[in-house]
Amino acid sequence: MENLSNYALLIIPFLFLVILKQYLSHQPQNSPPSPRALPLIGHLHLIKSSLYLSLTSLSSQYGPILSLQLGYKSVVVVSSPPAIEECFTKNDIVFANRPKSVAGDRLTYNYAAFAWSPYGHFWRTLRRLSVVELFSSHSLHNSAKIREQEIYVLLRVLQRVCKTGGRRVDLHYLVSAYSFNHMMRAVAGKRCVGEEDVASEVGKEAVKRIRGTFFTSLSLGICDFFPVLRWIGYKGVEKNLKLLHKKRDEFLQSLIDESRGRNDVSREKKERVLIETLLSLQASEPEFYTDDVIKSIVLILFIAGTETSAVTIEWAMSLLLTHPEELHKLKQEIDNHIGHDHLINDADLAKLPYLRCIINETLRLYPPVPLLLPHYSSEKCTVGGYDVPKGTILMVNAWAMHRDPNIWEEPDKFNPRRFQAMEMEREAWKFVPFGMGRRACPGAAMGLRTISLALGAFVQCFEWEKLLEHEDMDANYNSRIMLQKGKPLEAVCVPRDPAADLLSRI
Repeated sequence: MENLSNYALLIIPFLFLVILKQYLSHQPQNSPPSPRALPLIGHLHLIKSSLYLSLTSLSSQYGPILSLQLGYKSVVVVSSPPAIEECFTKNDIVFANRPKSVAGDRLTYNYAAFAWSPYGHFWRTLRRLSVVELFSSHSLHNSAKIREQEIYVLLRVLQRVCKTGGRRVDLHYLVSAYSFNHMMRAVAGKRCVGEEDVASEVGKEAVKRIRGTFFTSLSLGICDFFPVLRWIGYKGVEKNLKLLHKKRDEFLQSLIDESRGRNDVSREKKERVLIETLLSLQASEPEFYTDDVIKSIVLILFIAGTETSAVTIEWAMSLLLTHPEELHKLKQEIDNHIGHDHLINDADLAKLPYLRCIINETLRLYPPVPLLLPHYSSEKCTVGGYDVPKGTILMVNAWAMHRDPNIWEEPDKFNPRRFQAMEMEREAWKFVPFGMGRRACPGAAMGLRTISLALGAFVQCFEWEKLLEHEDMDANYNSRIMLQKGKPLEAVCVPRDPAADLLSRI
């Protein structure tokens, strides 16, 4: 009873403050359209399913610029090309910050992770470093060998599966292993899963463990909309975040300690992996490049650069399996422009425009982050002629815009050819899987190469079919399977006859 009384003493003044805030901060007369709000909770009662789907439904009723009150937070949701363009051109600096959150407080090393750092000198320094060391054209050229070697591993595993008569492969696991190994080698110079373990239960457990460590959203949660819930330890949310941070921190610190112990910072700069480069910078600027800053950089790379690539490869294969005519067209493009003298590599990607169209169409239908990372207005501004107050959270609903029938013809249909006719520069604002503006994803080029090489190699070297038990299902069956928890994408593959010699040399 005493605890309940203490909670009441906390909740009552909070409720009073919320009511007072809502009373004193009536929406300006020129605010974006908004549904009717309830006291205290605002519009949270309208969030019926996943947030991006609920916001898509609301935008279809109230328009592409939507104002919401989610508990204590004021939110503007945009889902049209003109509104997004205005947010990230005229108002780009205004929206260059991120909102603070419980997850951000506990998982980002005090917002040292550049994806969530406040806009300013610190953020610019970390972003510039990441671009130069990982995402520049020069860096991508240097890391091409890693991608090539990891594709070799993937194909050798598939060959072994085929030789043992299995033919049925778990693509969900294999592309995850490929993605995690690629990033781990670029960052720390070693694999998450050794080649000998990739096709074993040991490898599956390793991938499952690292996915559980890093595949956690930093998005806003219920405790951010109602801070009082954080004060009372609602459902152990913050406690669990602390435990997760401890687990991550121990893993990341072990990578730093291993690199430090190898003394690899003395190697030639072009041969260093990212942690070695960061340790060399730490030696000259120890006050800036602390271990926590190094861990924050590596953390974002694992969160943003692994699962997103794996999921996109999986969706692309799912769509190709259910649209064999598109799979055949991609196969013809690869046969005509690459052949089977060598395995597809980074330099070949420019010769395969339809492969890029397939990936773009996959990203349109299934953007890895349907609601782009939220932004936060540092001062008042206008969007689409509406007033947006200072301190407003901006959400960009890429999912809604990518499936808007006013923007795309037959938006729910998988049609890669639409990107052949699309003028990307002129129409860029209607396709935003990696965000836009100064806080757009800096790793888009690396992600596209990672995805393209895997997808291209799969089609170059193997024939793919749906599982027999799914032959009578429609083109959306894989989508339903993948959306069911614990149901990975599986397919049947056999080596292609024209690729026999190539596979024998891998």
